[in-house]
Amino acid sequence: MEEYQIEAQKKAEVLIEALPYIQKFNRKIIVVKYGGSAMSNPELQRQVIQDVTLLKLVGFKPIIVHGGGKAISSWVKKVGKQAQFVNGLRVTDAETMEIAEMVLGRVSKNLVTMVEELGVKAVSISGKDAGLLQVKKRLSGGQDIGFVGEITGVNPKVLFDMLDNDYLPIVAPIGLDEDFQTYNINADEAACAIAKAVGADKLVYLTDVEGLYRNFEDKSTFVSRISVSDAEKLIADGLIGGGMLPKLSNCTEAVRGGVNRVHILDGRIPHSILLEIFTKKGNGTMFYRDDDIDL
Repeated sequence: MEEYQIEAQKKAEVLIEALPYIQKFNRKIIVVKYGGSAMSNPELQRQVIQDVTLLKLVGFKPIIVHGGGKAISSWVKKVGKQAQFVNGLRVTDAETMEIAEMVLGRVSKNLVTMVEELGVKAVSISGKDAGLLQVKKRLSGGQDIGFVGEITGVNPKVLFDMLDNDYLPIVAPIGLDEDFQTYNINADEAACAIAKAVGADKLVYLTDVEGLYRNFEDKSTFVSRISVSDAEKLIADGLIGGGMLPKLSNCTEAVRGGVNRVHILDGRIPHSILLEIFTKKGNGTMFYRDDDIDL
């Protein structure tokens, strides 16, 4: 068999392996939280957008919720300020809030451009639009850290309208309180809240780690899939710490809130989303309901 025929055969096998997953998830909503290295590296950024666009073209209804922490810190530094964090949350005074909203809006528009270059219609919105994300002031250990919001409600109608009209929504994690004050929101929490509100079948977190480890220092303890009860037990037993703890809490909350499955993927791996969703082996860590028998 000629070399080009062998290569074509391999491509055909990949497509056949993906077929049952395409059929299964047709017209299902998937929320992708996009941030970390996959956002700051231009090549990885292009690959993530290719993945999400492909999901849209094969029948998924994707929603992107993006962060922008590194870019915000860079702009804060440019105006002569020093980024400050308390328990992993950015201290956000009025000037920093203005910078954050500007930067996140710019990120959204750049992502829209990349999606539309691939032939898919996209719209960028923030949580302020149509009352999408309602918030209240968030305290960190009782400490006032400025304009950081805790989500109190989600109005998903604007997202449903976009999906029904064949648009790919791209959401910046900014919200309003009851006095119409603007607040910055943790993007992981925004993605979790939106996934629950729209009844997403999947929620994907792109991170800078391979997934969940029972002991991060021991790579043999990697967890490829875990029930929500087992994940909550890891939290209760104090086995998960650092930056993974709030992300793990968001994963379990999403599953408890009706999201079918949640995935933590290494966004540094090219096309990690497609590998997880369209191949038998997958990659990263998948969280599922205790009564999920379709595994």
